[in-house]
Amino acid sequence: MIAWPGLYPPVKRLLDIAASGTALVITAPVMGVVALTVRSRLGSPVLFQQLRPGRDGELFELRKFRTMRAGAGTDAERMTDLGRFLRSTSLDELPSLWNVLRGDMSLVGPRPLLPAYMDRYTASQARRHHVRPGLTGLAQVRGRNALSWEEKFASDVEYVETMSLATDVKVLFATILAVVSRRGISANDSETMPEFLGTADSVAATSPERRS
Repeated sequence: MIAWPGLYPPVKRLLDIAASGTALVITAPVMGVVALTVRSRLGSPVLFQQLRPGRDGELFELRKFRTMRAGAGTDAERMTDLGRFLRSTSLDELPSLWNVLRGDMSLVGPRPLLPAYMDRYTASQARRHHVRPGLTGLAQVRGRNALSWEEKFASDVEYVETMSLATDVKVLFATILAVVSRRGISANDSETMPEFLGTADSVAATSPERRS
């Protein structure tokens, strides 16, 4: 049973507006320094911008600081020392506060992933799009990229079912601890998370043999 049929969703939105607006003002000097550093080390563009699905699958343009060199190659080959530092400290996420202020995202919620994944989710996993995606979420404080995709999606669906002010406060405090400890930045065998190709159930449901 969904735990938030009452007043919390609009309250959550008001809190997102207040918190993201305040954070944008406070972190403006830091973002200025990061932007200049990225520009001098990696060149233009300073921001990484990419379409991601939000609530109900509606696409929006996510903004983050760029962490990789342009060109071909694997994530590990294109990742820079500056990029690793920005990711480990979550400084690359600061421009996403603008997405929160706009209403594309929330402070807490399932992380926004690639549009290509939408058709690869099981019916249960797709429920992660019943709420706005977040800067952080249960999956991030439980292990971030050290978790498997299935573990991440289970945490996302759990959040959808239990969303509350108490849960959000706990996640935000746990996020601070996770950032300080720099836990789960990379997957076990990849610089970032490997591509999600679908779970056994979702792959079987969409295979040509099953569709026929």
